[in-house]
Amino acid sequence: MIRAVIALSVAASVGFFHAARAADLGEQPGRVDPAVVARPVSVVQVTPYLWASGLSGDISPFKLGPTIGVDKSFSDIMKHLNFGGFINLWARYDRFVVSGDLMYVSTTETKVVKGLPLIGALKADLDAREFNTTLLAGYRAFDLPQFTVDFLAGARVWSVANSVKVKAPVILSYSEKFAWIDPVVGVRAFYNFTDKVSALVQADAGGAGVGSKFTWQALATLNYRINDSFSASAGYKVLRVDYHSGGHVFDTTLHGPVIGATYRF
Repeated sequence: MIRAVIALSVAASVGFFHAARAADLGEQPGRVDPAVVARPVSVVQVTPYLWASGLSGDISPFKLGPTIGVDKSFSDIMKHLNFGGFINLWARYDRFVVSGDLMYVSTTETKVVKGLPLIGALKADLDAREFNTTLLAGYRAFDLPQFTVDFLAGARVWSVANSVKVKAPVILSYSEKFAWIDPVVGVRAFYNFTDKVSALVQADAGGAGVGSKFTWQALATLNYRINDSFSASAGYKVLRVDYHSGGHVFDTTLHGPVIGATYRF
């Protein structure tokens, strides 16, 4: 994935030189609103979004427990979902940019085993909570009316908590929590097709054994500007991580479509 980020950076550079050449030759590949040309010095964007993600990979919820293969669709996760929240924050001052992407998901899955000797039945509730946030800062390397590229660096913070409650016939419970931090580098490219329609591509990669063995994520959206303050977007997001430490395993891929609404001020 690090190669992919580098490739995206190169592609962004090629796009920059193409756009610059088009400007020199008087070409107009897309109609751009004059307000886009005269960008404000500072901008803040808040984007709550829905990520219809599936989950696949290997997980060891408890360090002394077995590693379990997981392959769940979004509909499978929704059956056990307690709460899910996703929000993206982005800000720019002149050419300096910062962004934060936060995710929290809580699920409860119940298993019942019947026909056991003496106790008859056993009921177990497994609660799983995952939180991660990606915090990045960087510099707008290319800033054209139709095309921008930001280079970014920062960290992704992970926290995973699991608990199990067994009723058979007395109640027994146990919980564990583990967390880590991954350094990441990334790139964000934005292209205006018209004054209303645009595309965003953002990717990052890291880990390198500092926290996880590796992690990467990629997001691509098509956006529609409703007015100067509001826009809507739809696209696809993938988040990958391979973490093995202290008996805990969290080697997963989350992927699925996203839809969001952005407020800009």
